[in-house]
Amino acid sequence: MRSVSEIMTRGVRTMGPNDSIVIAAQAMKELDVGAVPVCDGDELVGMITDRDIVVRGVAEEHADKNTSVHDVMSSGIETCFEDDDVEETLNKMERNKIRRLAVLDHDKKLVGMLSLGDVAAKGGGQTDSTLSEISSPAEPDRSASSSASGSAGGGQTAKAGNEVPNQDIAESASATDQHDIPVANPDEAHSIAEGKAAQSDG
Repeated sequence: MRSVSEIMTRGVRTMGPNDSIVIAAQAMKELDVGAVPVCDGDELVGMITDRDIVVRGVAEEHADKNTSVHDVMSSGIETCFEDDDVEETLNKMERNKIRRLAVLDHDKKLVGMLSLGDVAAKGGGQTDSTLSEISSPAEPDRSASSSASGSAGGGQTAKAGNEVPNQDIAESASATDQHDIPVANPDEAHSIAEGKAAQSDG
């Protein structure tokens, strides 16, 4: 049995709940990731993703430096413990349709992140079925009441028999997730071990 601690990514970059979403977006750009854990001191309080910024920030016209991470982040996120079994954790990711988990110690402090890429590259686990299940395409809301049916309602819809391929499924787990863990730059960002909130570039 392999434990999560054997293959997880350590030294993960975090944001503080009072940091600006602009700083969070800049961190994602710098690190080439789509999700960053949010910590209040040593306590994990949520996760902010690029989707959070778009859906809860930009779409709601709250995408400026005065909007805090707390305003758009996802709270109550799924986690695992560092001594959990890898295969059981992989099953948990499949059930919840998530690609990454925050990893805690038994004091509930964030010690790292586990992604499908970690499992594929270092865990030797079977990630194909998990990736396929997680990547099943969502059904968009095309109802007349959709707020995107006005000026934002352009684009094309694939016709039957000419579907747009699901790129998530086509990509391997390692290609999709190996760079999607926000590893801290020791010269510019705090690490989990320091238990600090993310620093502003300014």
